[in-house]
Amino acid sequence: DRLRGENVLVTTTSPHGLAPQRLEAARRAPPAAIAALPAPRAAVLVGGDSRHHRFRPEDITRFAEGLEALAHSGVALMGSRSRRTSPALDAAVAAVFARHGGWWWDGTGANPYVALLAHADAIVTTADSTNMIGEATASGAPILVFEPHGGHGKLAKFLESLKRQGMVHHFEGRLEGERYAPVDSTQVIADAVRQRWLMHRQQLRLA
Repeated sequence: DRLRGENVLVTTTSPHGLAPQRLEAARRAPPAAIAALPAPRAAVLVGGDSRHHRFRPEDITRFAEGLEALAHSGVALMGSRSRRTSPALDAAVAAVFARHGGWWWDGTGANPYVALLAHADAIVTTADSTNMIGEATASGAPILVFEPHGGHGKLAKFLESLKRQGMVHHFEGRLEGERYAPVDSTQVIADAVRQRWLMHRQQLRLA
């Protein structure tokens, strides 16, 4: 966004509920299916068609082939679908997981989203959700982004910003990047609001 001003706080990612304490708690109590997977583990977070992206048949094939290559390299796969994941995309990803002994959430029970992020050595995510990518930065794990057809200028700038900071890499069917300091924009925003309130309260007392 181009909005700027003295009362405007700019953060690269949006606020979310993935506080460091929540991720740490998830690390201490992994689901059995995740604990059974060997390292390195890649969390695969799959979105779907959105306002600006479309998963054409060739995109589904390309994504599945990338996951196949990643699994062949010795990376254990664990992941989940979203409400926007089409049956065709779901089936293609599930087939790769089944061939390589990965854990693909079947949609029953509690969503393992937080546990996936907490136990990932790398995160593979589709480019259709800025929130999903932004939340992944809370883990400190390298993020490998798959881009289907479509896109948007605002999203492209967002991804480029994270690439410059070494957090995001283009998904090419292999691990890339190193861990980085986890991003917690929620705390940054909360601290800024608190500081502004304290300053305002002090001004009121002086008035």
